[in-house]
Amino acid sequence: MADLSRQVRSAASTRKRGADQVDAEEPVKRTRRATRGAAKANYAEESAEDETEAVVAKSSPKKAGRGRKSKKQIEEEEQAEAIAEEEVDAEEAVEVKPAAKKPGRKPKAQVKKEDDAAQEGENGAATANKAKRKTKAKTEEEPAVPLAERNVGHAYKIGAHVSASGGVQNAILNSNQIGGNAFALFLKNQRRWANPPLKEENAIMFKAACKEHKYESDKDVVPHGSYLVNLAHTDPERTQQAYDSFLDDVSRCHQLGIRLYNFHPGNAASSTRDEALKQIATNLNRAHADPSTGSVITLLETMAVFTGNTVGGTFEELRQIIDQIDDKTRVGVCLDTCHVFAAGYDLRTAETFTQTLDTFDRVIGLSYLKALHLNDSKAPLSSGRDLHANIGTGFLGLRAFHHLMNEPRLRGLPMVLETPIDVPDPKGGLGKTVEDRGVWAREIKLLESLVGMDAEGDAFAKLEDELQQRGKGERERVMAQVVKREEKKGEKQTKLSFGKAAPKSKRKKKNEEEEDGGEGSDAE
Repeated sequence: MADLSRQVRSAASTRKRGADQVDAEEPVKRTRRATRGAAKANYAEESAEDETEAVVAKSSPKKAGRGRKSKKQIEEEEQAEAIAEEEVDAEEAVEVKPAAKKPGRKPKAQVKKEDDAAQEGENGAATANKAKRKTKAKTEEEPAVPLAERNVGHAYKIGAHVSASGGVQNAILNSNQIGGNAFALFLKNQRRWANPPLKEENAIMFKAACKEHKYESDKDVVPHGSYLVNLAHTDPERTQQAYDSFLDDVSRCHQLGIRLYNFHPGNAASSTRDEALKQIATNLNRAHADPSTGSVITLLETMAVFTGNTVGGTFEELRQIIDQIDDKTRVGVCLDTCHVFAAGYDLRTAETFTQTLDTFDRVIGLSYLKALHLNDSKAPLSSGRDLHANIGTGFLGLRAFHHLMNEPRLRGLPMVLETPIDVPDPKGGLGKTVEDRGVWAREIKLLESLVGMDAEGDAFAKLEDELQQRGKGERERVMAQVVKREEKKGEKQTKLSFGKAAPKSKRKKKNEEEEDGGEGSDAE
C-alpha cells in the first residue's frame, strides 16, 4: 500500500506551488480543499486496494494472511497519518500567515491543552462571578441609609448584639446602621467547637472600621462567649475542650484590640458548687497567664437561675470566683437586667433599684462592673426563667430602665441590647417571622430619650402604658407557665412529705421542661 505520509506531503507541496496562482481573498479555503482532495483520492485508492485484497482473501485462503494488515501495521499507519496531518497543518499556517485572519488548525495535543485551560478559565470565571454575586447580595442586604441616626458621644453607650456574618468587621457596620454606640458580637460560630482561625485581613479591616466609625474597640465592644463552653466542668477531656475554645476567643479579642470579653460562668453538673467555682477560677488564671490573651478582661455574666447547677445566679458566687483570681485587673462582671431580675434582684422602683446596685457594690464592688445587657423579662421576679422581652413590654417595665438610664454610676459603660427582633413576615404564612433590626434602632432611641425624662409626667406615663399593653399577652402566657410549674413543685413536695412520690422518667421530665421553656435557658 502506498505510504500515506509521503502522498500527503506530495499533495501539500503541489498545493503550495499552486497557492501563488489562487485568489488571495481565500487562501485558507482553497489550500484546504486541495489537501482534502488529495486525501480523498488516496483514501479511495486504498479502499480499492483493500477491497481487492478482501476478494483475493476469500478466493485464496493462502494469500489472505499475506494480504491482510496486522494490528501493528494499522497502528503504525494511523500514527504516520496523524504526524503527516500535523505537518500539513503547520505548512498551512505558515502559508497563509501574511493574509490569514484566522489561524490554521492546531495539533490535537495543543488543542486539548488549550481546551483544558479554557475550561479552567471558565470555571474560575464562574466561581469569581458567583463570589461577586454573593458579595453583591451581602452588600444589598445592608440598607444604604442608617435605620437611626447615631448619637456619637452620648453619656450612656447603648447598642445591641449584632451579626458578624461575613467577617467581624461587618459587626461595626451593623452597629452603626442601628445607631449604636456600643455592640456585642460572636467572634466565631458559637454553636460549633471547631472554627477556622481569625484572618489577619479581617482583623485589619475591623480596626480600620472602628477608626472610621469612631468606636473605641477597648471600651465599646463586648464579644459574647460560646454557649458550648463550661469552664466549671471537672472532667479532664471536657475541661480541655472548653478551655481551648475559651482561650481562642480571648486571643481573638487581643488580636482585634478588644479589651472586654463576656461569658457565662458555667454549671456545676459534674461536681459540687464550690469545686465548680474553683475550676472556673483555675481556668481563668490559666488563660490570663497565656501571652496570646494580652490584657483582655474576662467578664462573668450574672445568670438568671439561683438554684440547680447553674453558676453565677447570685452576687456572692461571682465574688467567690473573683476572690480566687490571681490578677484582679483581668476579671470583671457583666450585669444582665433580665437575669438578675429572674434571680430575685428587683429593679422596678427607685428604692429597689438603688438597693440592688448597692448590694452589688457591697458584695462584688462596682469597680468590677464593666458592661451591661439590657433586656426586659417575660417572666416575673424570682422566676428563674431567662426569657428576654423588649424594653418596657415585660415584668421589669419601662420604669426600671428609666432608673438605669439616669444612674450616674453607670455612665460610660457599654450597654448591649439582647432583645428579640423577630417580627411577623409580611410575605410569609402564619407563624413565619423575619428579623427587623429597626426594633433595636427604635429601642436605642427610646432608652436615650429616658435620660432626664420626668418619670412622673404624662409623656412617660403614656409611653409606659403603651409598652405594657403591647407585651400583655406574652406576660400572661409565661405567667401561666410559671404558676403551673410552681403548682407541680408544690404537689411534688406534698407527695415527698408522705413518701408517695415516684421518680419521673427522663422523657416526662424533658417534656415538662420544654413546656416551661427550659429553666435557665437563653431563650429570648
